[in-house]
Amino acid sequence: MDEDFEIPPIGDMNEDFGLPDDSPILKVGEEKEIGKQGLKKKLVKDGEGWDTPENGDEVEVHYTGTLLDGTKFDSSRDRATPFKFTLGQGQVIKGWDQGIKTMKKGENAIFTIPPELAYGESGSPPTIPPNATLQFDVELLSWVSVKDICKDGGIFKKILVEGEKWENPKDPDEVFVNFEARLEDGTLVSKSDGVGFTVREGYFCPALAKTVKTMKKGEKVLLTVKPQYGFGEKGKPASNDEGTVPPNATLQITLELVSWKTVTEVTDDKKVIKKILKEGEGYERPNEGAVVKLKLIGKLQDGTLFLKKGHDDGEALFEFKTDEEQVIEGLDKAVLTMKKGEVASVTIAPEYAFGSSKSQQDLAVVPPNSTVYYEVELVSFDKEKESWDMNTQEKIEASSKKKEEGNVLFKAGKYAKASKRYEKAAKYVEYDSSFGEEEKKKAKGLKVTCNLNNAACKLKLKEYKQAEKLCTKVLEVETTNVKALYRRAQAYINLADLDLAEFDIKKALEIDPDNRDVKLEYKTLKEKLKEFNKKQAKFYGNMFGKLNKLQTVEPNKGAPKEAEPVSIDSKA
Repeated sequence: MDEDFEIPPIGDMNEDFGLPDDSPILKVGEEKEIGKQGLKKKLVKDGEGWDTPENGDEVEVHYTGTLLDGTKFDSSRDRATPFKFTLGQGQVIKGWDQGIKTMKKGENAIFTIPPELAYGESGSPPTIPPNATLQFDVELLSWVSVKDICKDGGIFKKILVEGEKWENPKDPDEVFVNFEARLEDGTLVSKSDGVGFTVREGYFCPALAKTVKTMKKGEKVLLTVKPQYGFGEKGKPASNDEGTVPPNATLQITLELVSWKTVTEVTDDKKVIKKILKEGEGYERPNEGAVVKLKLIGKLQDGTLFLKKGHDDGEALFEFKTDEEQVIEGLDKAVLTMKKGEVASVTIAPEYAFGSSKSQQDLAVVPPNSTVYYEVELVSFDKEKESWDMNTQEKIEASSKKKEEGNVLFKAGKYAKASKRYEKAAKYVEYDSSFGEEEKKKAKGLKVTCNLNNAACKLKLKEYKQAEKLCTKVLEVETTNVKALYRRAQAYINLADLDLAEFDIKKALEIDPDNRDVKLEYKTLKEKLKEFNKKQAKFYGNMFGKLNKLQTVEPNKGAPKEAEPVSIDSKA
């Protein structure tokens, strides 16, 4: 455009125009209104793909602007020079900001723009009169994606080279980058042709860590970094090979994500950490009960080798069955996250390794409270057969086996592991519509037993709501099951649902009046009810006491009634 027609901003260009999220779908030759302010778009030529530019992107267009009578007032085509601007930043009239973000690459459209979205009442003398409706024939040649990463204008990311695939690094991952940081005047501040860091810990300035989480492998970007994501009000003094960053300086950073190693927090408490050294094949991973074969190296923190399996010529691979306590818990859990062919380093805290006891391994002793380090290659695995691959008899046998495993674990006080076994056992026979009558009877017995035993686990684990649900599931098929009533009552007591607990205990005693465990639980319930009544009486007593004081200040009011405790029927 020439000097007079740089599509000047009018009013606040960053306001929300109330446009729909999706661009209007048009056929060639069709015209539709965009938004609710009178802007119209007629499609002349369709573009490529589905992507459209977003606010902040740097777009490049050719255009011709005319009045409604056909008078041409400007054209980039006449100058043979495309026009570039940043979308949604108020650098052009509102009609352009609204309309061009509905276009695809290569698209040609005619926009009819009312004066409110153009030059308004004042026009742009001498060529555009006041209150003029304008038409622009626009072709979107290309755009460079510029993202406001933090949505606060603090970091703008302009993609210079597109990356591969779709994955982005996460907080625990270790990234390897090239970067160059300059001040706005071009002064070099810092440069590195290869530096690694953990995303969570960051490097150089906060902007790098925030940006790499939005990047793909091989992607190269130019960042505009405002002080809040750079070095803030204090700036940064020169040090080693890095230059000075003045206070409140905006930085221009070129950043390339070369590669990264995926780091997984295997346990929620972050005490088992897996770093992938070589990606595995496909998508499948071992399930619980799978037989896995590994190449394995185990080391202490000081590098002492305590285990090496499957690496020497002719040496058998290290083999174990997952979720069977055949190896330390941390290694077991880590292997369940791996794919065939994957190589990973695994760091395991003492709680998931050998604990507070020393352990004699093949090549060295692991001292008490040692963090251990494994390099693991998952060579192959055979998954435990899933229920959908079994016939009816196999399902019943598998369910019985898992139930027995759960019983052993429960007796050993390993309630969480036992719970998982009972859950799996019940799932094997959950859907029994294809079973014969005898098989249905066996399946029902297994489901009842497993759900009851699992409820006992949940009570031990203080997961009372889950215990209540499991008992209710049993009572849906056996309404007079005393164990289910008794355990559900225990859950209700711990959930402070005392009336429901009393109902279940009374019903259990009606069915089995001499049951010692139920009688003891009833005694516990009565004590809880007594304690509850006392608390309620004290609460209401205090409340009425305060009211009584207020009444003495106002002697004309009637005297308050004596407070009475809220009673709950606790008779047998």
